Amino acid sequence: MKYIVGLSRWVVGILFIISGLIKLNDPVGFSFKLEEYFSQGVLNIPFLEPHALSISIVVVILEVLLGIMLLVGYRPKFTVYSLLGMIVFFTFLTFYSAYFNKVTDCGCFGDAIKLTPWQSFYKDIALLVLIIVLTVGIKYVNSIANYNIRRGIVLLALLGCVLFANHVLNHLPVVDFRPYKIGANIEEGMSMPENAPQAIFNYEWKFNVNGEEKIYVTQGDYPTVDGEYVSVETTEIQKGYEPPIHDFTIEQEGENFAESLLQEDKLVMVIAYDLAKSDYDAFTAIKTVTDKAKAKGYKVIGMSASNDELSGKIVAKYNLDFSFYFTDETALKTIVRSNPAVLVLEKGTIKQKVHYNDVDDLKF
Repeated sequence: MKYIVGLSRWVVGILFIISGLIKLNDPVGFSFKLEEYFSQGVLNIPFLEPHALSISIVVVILEVLLGIMLLVGYRPKFTVYSLLGMIVFFTFLTFYSAYFNKVTDCGCFGDAIKLTPWQSFYKDIALLVLIIVLTVGIKYVNSIANYNIRRGIVLLALLGCVLFANHVLNHLPVVDFRPYKIGANIEEGMSMPENAPQAIFNYEWKFNVNGEEKIYVTQGDYPTVDGEYVSVETTEIQKGYEPPIHDFTIEQEGENFAESLLQEDKLVMVIAYDLAKSDYDAFTAIKTVTDKAKAKGYKVIGMSASNDELSGKIVAKYNLDFSFYFTDETALKTIVRSNPAVLVLEKGTIKQKVHYNDVDDLKF
């Protein structure tokens, strides 16, 4: 039992630390995922949506700290039972997502490791088993040093997490796992490679044959049956290849200009997924930097999911020398975690990407 508890302790501790650090690198992204869970039609607790970012920061820091506390043996009873409560809650969420197909990605490992809802659920079941082992054999969760050293390690970890969270919130994630990272080409990210795996579907055809309902299964072809057609049900049995970038458009008055704009040698994108939630003070600095870019021969555009009325007010108020195009809000949230933010592209390749606090760092 001692060795089983020891193995469980290391697996659980390391997984919680890794999972927490990945999400701590991008707490804004995790908050978007929490907003999905809180929304109507999922858990139906929309009053928590405005607090999603604060909750995400607390959860991911707690995840990291509990992993460290488990490994060093700091307050083992509190640690193990806290882990048990957390994993029970996560297991409920992942089961709910998988069974009801409500949230297609739990965000357990952020954008670094994508898991399907059922994969996330099975992962949580495995962790639940390991943590139950820890609760049963809690007497074997020994300390690695004296109390003051253990407490010092935990306090240093807490300070480090807080400072790291503050940094990524005021700038951008240190490591960008998304398909819009610097150096990525957007057009290439939208393309389908040759011989890419196609989705496979089962078609269950229901026919009335001599007064008896019979089902014939094919993978697309209409069956040759001497009977009366009743209905058909389609089930995806194998997912096809999905480009890392999809649903990306740059629209104005119903026309998509993405293809032509992504051919520009010098393009600056000012991105604000929701202008109603933007930091308006940032537009003063953005005005300065975009005027500088235009003077250097860059084409400047805005991209937002907000309506024309609101974007027009922002343009007029801050005397911006560019207009906004419409892009899907989810796509904009994926591109960059700052609202607003600035990207510099060369023929569709992202060369620079900055938080609104860092627009002065842009080089043209």
